[in-house]
Amino acid sequence: MMERRRTVREGSESRDARLAASAGWHGRAADGGWASFAGKRILLLQGPVGPFFSRLARDLRRAGAQVRKVNFHAGDQMFFPDGHTWRGPMAEWPAWLERHLAAWQIDCVMLFGDCRPVHQAARTVCQRHGVPVGVFEEGYLRPNHVTFEWGGVNANSTLPRDAQALVGATPAGPSWPRPEGAAPAVPVPPTFWRMALWAMLYFAAGALFAWRFPHYVHHRPLELVQALPWLRSAWRKPLRARAQRALLPRLTGAESGGWFLVPLQVHNDSQVLHHADTGGVAGFIASTIASFARHAPPDCLLVIKHHPMDRGYRDYRALVASEAGRHGCAERVLCLHDQPTLLLLQHCRGVITINSTVGLSALGAGRATKTMGKAFYDIPGLTYQGPLHRFWHEAPQARPDRALWLTLERTIMAEALLNGSFYRRAAPGSATGLTTAPPPVPQHGPVSLGAWPPVPPTDSSTAPQPAALVA
Repeated sequence: MMERRRTVREGSESRDARLAASAGWHGRAADGGWASFAGKRILLLQGPVGPFFSRLARDLRRAGAQVRKVNFHAGDQMFFPDGHTWRGPMAEWPAWLERHLAAWQIDCVMLFGDCRPVHQAARTVCQRHGVPVGVFEEGYLRPNHVTFEWGGVNANSTLPRDAQALVGATPAGPSWPRPEGAAPAVPVPPTFWRMALWAMLYFAAGALFAWRFPHYVHHRPLELVQALPWLRSAWRKPLRARAQRALLPRLTGAESGGWFLVPLQVHNDSQVLHHADTGGVAGFIASTIASFARHAPPDCLLVIKHHPMDRGYRDYRALVASEAGRHGCAERVLCLHDQPTLLLLQHCRGVITINSTVGLSALGAGRATKTMGKAFYDIPGLTYQGPLHRFWHEAPQARPDRALWLTLERTIMAEALLNGSFYRRAAPGSATGLTTAPPPVPQHGPVSLGAWPPVPPTDSSTAPQPAALVA
């Protein structure tokens, strides 16, 4: 048996080395394979909708790691049925986690999205006891990538925040997309329909069996009706695309360039809720239109683009029309839905965003970009640092420094991105479908919690309170 395990592990290591080498990312090829997790004790919390965390556990265990998972509601259980289930009051969750970090001798915690209530508490506990937290998120640079950082993502990212630190921290080597001779990122097929199906199943399970988890607090409404917006989104997509077909040639034609792009974000995006003070997406729309009407050149248009993942939940057309009419600029404000963002970025004069990752794409396209919330890429020399009312006139002189952008891009690719998707496999040899693994676990000291008790017994008749662990 030991010989068989050794053979499997050696095969896994050689495969991981090939994948890391083919990815060619600085800092990943040498020590970023799955084999670096051998012997580690890893705790998974909530993941993206679907089976990604179940597949992640398989890749980690195949590399020799010990993996545990905590589920918080029936949607989590559906995609990871062999996990532990927390049913206790949310106020008792941090203390339970502290005990189990010590009892299980956890080396690191992995989770998806660092602003969910259960994850905010977990990050605080882990920071207190020196346990690294690895955070997955949607890709900073899309498509074909997902985000993974130790410590936090988006506004909580540990990436350098100023030009001097960024240049000093840049991995050595040629600029992204890849070093000379390295294979390109494996392309990921479209994922919308698969993600929509898993989201409907996830929310349906969470809603139908919510009575089994009376204390749980989700970061979004966990109701059966949450499956309906995904169905609404499916039929809205072709209708809106057909209705607005004539707008794209107008915005990308020979006379394009006299307009500003405002990419909206999902209404309950943690970036909007936790890292911005704009009054939500609706408040952002209202204030941007007001500023545009008062200060923008009279020959410019304002193009507000709806987020595709929010089309089933919100429709801002009436709000946009109302605010534009109130400020006397209705004929100069357009509302788009499904036109390709990357193409639009090639033709606009500038971009105004709360803190969307579209801002990164805008910088890559060389467009002047103004952020209204906290964003890790809001760096002097890249984004516009003045007030919005001046941006409308100064955008032509506020384009990002190309060399600094390439430095940031190279750093993001090396330090924060993995090739692949949460919803489809890109690499046949990996259960997750990622072409390379997250970077190795940062070194930390042992967890010492003094007189904390050992793991509570799973027998509910003898388990001390809070008795929230169900095998």
